[in-house]
Amino acid sequence: MAKPKQVVKEGRNEKSAPTAEPAPAPGPRPAPRLLERYRREVVPALMARFGYRNVWQVPRLEKIMVNVGLGEALQDAKALDNAARDIAILTGQRPVITRAKKSIAGFKLREGNPIGIKATLRGERMYAFLDRLVNLALPRVRDFRGVSSDAFDGRGNYSLGLSEQLIWPEIEYDSIDKVRGLELTIVTTARSDDEARELLRLLGMPFGRS
Repeated sequence: MAKPKQVVKEGRNEKSAPTAEPAPAPGPRPAPRLLERYRREVVPALMARFGYRNVWQVPRLEKIMVNVGLGEALQDAKALDNAARDIAILTGQRPVITRAKKSIAGFKLREGNPIGIKATLRGERMYAFLDRLVNLALPRVRDFRGVSSDAFDGRGNYSLGLSEQLIWPEIEYDSIDKVRGLELTIVTTARSDDEARELLRLLGMPFGRS
């Protein structure tokens, strides 16, 4: 009886597929250039001028508040959405609705009615916003001659009113429903208006003549 033939399977001598190397972990994101300028140039300049003993005494930005009043929101609910979209583009974060704290019969305003929107910026986002404000937005103001150097509140905080959102290049005319003004409040840790004024000047705020 013939023995069954043994079947031998020949293995293929194939090169193994190359293994993809893992992508390198992303490095830390670089700090906004205005924050780097504050650390490298502004801090030493302020210490030299005001005689601070250490860097912890040097004034710094604490927050920037962006506010938009929307009286038309009582009759037009879409005004809130449209303004919120614009502010989100400018600030990089979603704003919150501000509401009336009390009723005013003469204006047909009830407590809790939406009357505007606001966004509060801190940290790196705050510095990035201020950089775009002083270097991109304000130079686009028609007949711009600098901002007021007197709009401080006596506690080192600065207020700036802007007549329209279109001075920011990110906002296109065809994308808005109407031109709206906005109010900026720059809060600092400065102990006096003079210190705050010098801080903002060194950061690039284009103050005009008083």
